[in-house]
Amino acid sequence: MTDLDDERTSAAPATDAAAALLGGLVAAGVRHIVLSPGSRSQALALVAAELERQGLVRLHVRIDERVAGFTALGIGRESGLPAAVICTSGTAAANLLPAALEAHHAGVPLLLLTADRPPELRGVGANQTTRQPGLFSPSVRLEADLPVPEETDAAGDGPQSVLLRDMAAAAVAAALGEGVRSAGPVHLNVPCREPLAGDLPDWLAYAAAPSSGPARGVDAAADESGPIGDAEDEGAAPADEPSGALYQGGGGIGESDLPPEEEARPHVLARGPRTVVIAGADAGPDAEALAHAGGWPLIAEVVSSARFGRNLVHGYRGLLSDAELGGRIERAVVLGHPTLSREVNRLLSDPEVEVFALRGPGEPLNLNGATTALDTVAVEAGETDRDWLGAWIQASRAASVDLTPPAPDADGLASLDPHERRVALEAEMAAVRTPVDRASLVDAVWRATWPHDRLVFGSSRLVRVADALVGGKKIPVHANRGLAGIDGTVATATGVALARPQAAGVTRVLLGDLTLLHDVGGLLLPPGETEPRLQVIVGNDGGGTIFDTLEVARTAPAADMERVLYTPHDVRLEDLALAYGWEYHRVTTRSALDQLLTSPVSGRQLIEVPLAR
Repeated sequence: MTDLDDERTSAAPATDAAAALLGGLVAAGVRHIVLSPGSRSQALALVAAELERQGLVRLHVRIDERVAGFTALGIGRESGLPAAVICTSGTAAANLLPAALEAHHAGVPLLLLTADRPPELRGVGANQTTRQPGLFSPSVRLEADLPVPEETDAAGDGPQSVLLRDMAAAAVAAALGEGVRSAGPVHLNVPCREPLAGDLPDWLAYAAAPSSGPARGVDAAADESGPIGDAEDEGAAPADEPSGALYQGGGGIGESDLPPEEEARPHVLARGPRTVVIAGADAGPDAEALAHAGGWPLIAEVVSSARFGRNLVHGYRGLLSDAELGGRIERAVVLGHPTLSREVNRLLSDPEVEVFALRGPGEPLNLNGATTALDTVAVEAGETDRDWLGAWIQASRAASVDLTPPAPDADGLASLDPHERRVALEAEMAAVRTPVDRASLVDAVWRATWPHDRLVFGSSRLVRVADALVGGKKIPVHANRGLAGIDGTVATATGVALARPQAAGVTRVLLGDLTLLHDVGGLLLPPGETEPRLQVIVGNDGGGTIFDTLEVARTAPAADMERVLYTPHDVRLEDLALAYGWEYHRVTTRSALDQLLTSPVSGRQLIEVPLAR
């Protein structure tokens, strides 16, 4: 049906195209839309608002596009489904690049919808116009510069609507990794001419109805008795020509766009070599299952969600440097993306160590130039090398750190001897008044978090302290370790919380003060939107003290170190929290911190913990 048959008085091609595109995304499984307002994107925005009104999506409005991108990234991290980000043209689109890069390197599904001027206005000096097609090319799984809408569509079955719905389905499939193994970002550039918005079509709900079942790749349960590793659906054929650049060769990002044929059978790991299992960021429980099956030591980063089990190694950094343990490793099997220690990096770069890396989210690991990439693994039947495992576990017990606060001296407090009672009371008061340091801070947050909660780490000094100290616990952990930047940490954590049911547990984010200040816009939540149950715990040491732990601290002039690396600040976090509508707490003792972390949380809390430099 053409625009001549349309009875709407203010129909616009841009609006009908937006209805077909967003309706198609919803039909393919998208349940969250994150929107930054703008003139050129108004048709997409108004359609998104109507989809929310009909109960088909949850809409999150953010004035800062960078915050919007990372909020969507957090939703994708937690849910496994891509959230769609909508923004206007120009620098608005460029602000999505940090989130797109992180999604690419971490393998997180993400949909970028950037409104644009029509092609005839590009390159001629038109206002708010740049060359947006190709802006994200090195990172996306699929990109398309969509055709400019030319007609309205009264019935929703015109060629333009059909094309856009098909494009939406292809975009969701590509974001989930169809044909290219790894999930990641997709860019749809959406040009339109004036009028930029009109009456909504009656067929929007129909366009959003599922066409062929839910989007695949979500909540797939692994068979505990089967091989370790993620495989695509057997019936899913890889796309002939996946658009965009998944992995660039040469100086880019590793392997080619087209993945090799997936292995028909799991690779069987022989029992012989002295082996360790390395669990990096996003490795998940499969790493623990593999270590258990093989009887091998498990070296699990705190951001791996695999830091549990009887084979877990405590104090792994020191043990990897031990010639009798780390020096005797013959084989390493890697899941996830290890980033937190030089010792692991050194091991995986050693050409004398055989390294197998399971393909998963993000780019393939190959630090030693000879790493074997695998889809799935199984363990050869046979006896565990108990001497090898036992040596690691014995050393692990010796290296573990017990940060449990001392129990009160009950006998002394109840003693009838005034001196004994006074000594016990003074000891108890001293323990209660002991200032929180980094070790007790990470321990308190780790102990307060349980499997129904979520823990998000910022890329700051605290995540390394936690990695060095905290014990085993099976809890879901998120961190932007794809590129390990401090960008968007608050927004990512907010997205994680928004992707969960409101009645679920608490989402906690532990970060440093500079990481918070870098994403201060992520604290803003529009009136009327549901508050997530979110605790932002800030270890405030007045600047970037992570540089104090690096070699530069021994060579740089003190004044220069202070000015350009430590970067001190005097921001009053209480005023900042209150200005953005957050509940604020400042705690200085472990007892007060424990009480706050274990109290009910109904909305957003910012907890400041002052730390000595």
